[in-house]
Amino acid sequence: MFYWLLKFVFVGPFIAFYNRPSVEGLENVPTDGPAIFAGNHLSIADWLFTPLMVPRRVTYLAKSEYFTTPGFKGWLQKMFYSGAGQVPIDRSGASAADNALATASRLLDEGKLVGLYPEGTRSPDGRLYKGKTGMARIALKTGVPVIPVAVVGTFEVSPPGPFKWRRHKVTVKIGKPIDFSRYEGMGGNRFVERAVTDEVMYALMKMSGQEYVDVYAASLKKNPGEDKKITADRIPDTRAS
Repeated sequence: MFYWLLKFVFVGPFIAFYNRPSVEGLENVPTDGPAIFAGNHLSIADWLFTPLMVPRRVTYLAKSEYFTTPGFKGWLQKMFYSGAGQVPIDRSGASAADNALATASRLLDEGKLVGLYPEGTRSPDGRLYKGKTGMARIALKTGVPVIPVAVVGTFEVSPPGPFKWRRHKVTVKIGKPIDFSRYEGMGGNRFVERAVTDEVMYALMKMSGQEYVDVYAASLKKNPGEDKKITADRIPDTRAS
């Protein structure tokens, strides 16, 4: 109930009036059944704009820190994210990937739209970073289609750093579902998982117009000097001919 109140009463109307978001490719969202929404991750605002523009409910996997912060502020944060339909996953430790896989698989088995960010963390500078293969593992295990969702403009709305919310046009671009059934039975093969991931990242790059950086965003945050850029025509296009 809180999810729909946020969308239609508390947050959605403000965003709709202040940022005037638009959507492209809404016909690519299935009317029912499970699917993975794989998105670029520019801002904390991303997960607000996509559900606002999609008629179906989207459930995102969120880092467990949003649900475990102590004190009254932490309690409010937990209530907000839980009520908004976010599902916590523990990203620490050796079992982090298995936890995410199990949680996403359960949600997809329930027929839900599950939102994931293959980059794993927000872009520090507005560019598109190398995708992690967890999304591919989930897609290969469950056999559900992957729908690339590129959000454009949220980096300007709420950039990294102290929280701010600016007036800026946002566009949500929903791509055609990608069917990876050609890889059936090949889950666990790291080369296949990388191929699936790169295909989704290629679609996101083309849709968003972002510059692609062939390193993980998290590693760049730890090592600011690491910056291996590749141009658009050199990004691996692993789509089947």
